Amino acid sequence: MRDFEYEAPQSLNGAIQLLNQERVKPLAGGTDLIDHIRIGRVDTDLVVDIKKIPELNVLEVNPNGMRLGAAVPCRRIIQTSEVKELYPAIHDVCSIIGGIQIQSRASVGGNLCTSGAAADSTPALIALGAVCIINGPDGEREVPVEEFCTGPGANVLKQGELLVELRFPPADPNSSSHYRRFIPRYEMDIAVVGVGTALTLDESHSVIKAARVGLGAVAPKPFLASKVSEFLIDQPVNEETFTEAGNIARTLVAPIDDHRGTVEFRTHVTGVLVQRVLAETAQRIQQS
Repeated sequence: MRDFEYEAPQSLNGAIQLLNQERVKPLAGGTDLIDHIRIGRVDTDLVVDIKKIPELNVLEVNPNGMRLGAAVPCRRIIQTSEVKELYPAIHDVCSIIGGIQIQSRASVGGNLCTSGAAADSTPALIALGAVCIINGPDGEREVPVEEFCTGPGANVLKQGELLVELRFPPADPNSSSHYRRFIPRYEMDIAVVGVGTALTLDESHSVIKAARVGLGAVAPKPFLASKVSEFLIDQPVNEETFTEAGNIARTLVAPIDDHRGTVEFRTHVTGVLVQRVLAETAQRIQQS
């Protein structure tokens, strides 16, 4: 690993000033960044540790929704009962990212900013309709999470900008969410397909009134499966509806061939996983 300088500012403005230079990288959990520096995938002169900035450590759930700071570690999210109750897809994600040691460092914000096509958090964030709060030299701006990633390892952040927090809309009554991934084996902790869903049902829990489906690892970037989401509206809650949603999802993906799965396999698994994750989401509502 090559040498680099390290700074740990305790204010948002201080971090922005440091990041508004060439060859600088922010560090949230560092579970990806440090490894990328070690193998030479990332070449930087300065690493800016953002974990000491108060604005990036907010975790607040109230009637207006949820605020999740970009540096909040997964372990803290797992231990927050309101997240599991109202935004269970985020709890699902944080529970499967590494072991306890990794979860104590890794953050949802950091996972999103790495912008991997197979990132676990992004499909769940998309399903839940999260909004990215970004701050930088030109002030604050908001970006819907489905527009944040622009390609493999790329996103909308400009020089000097920092993802500060994710904001989620209030959880509707009769609603829930779920995230699930397929991996080839437990020793290979990277999604072959990842699916996040959020549903709102009617009072009888028999008809879908709102839906969002996020897909990961099956295109150059995670994306909102709009055609699936639109199809689900006003459909009955049953196996036929979820099977057809899976069939539609298969038509939207553009996966690659690699050692973890072929195009045909990933396409097939997409449909199966969409069906199962939707069914689990509906079941969570019906059992609540």
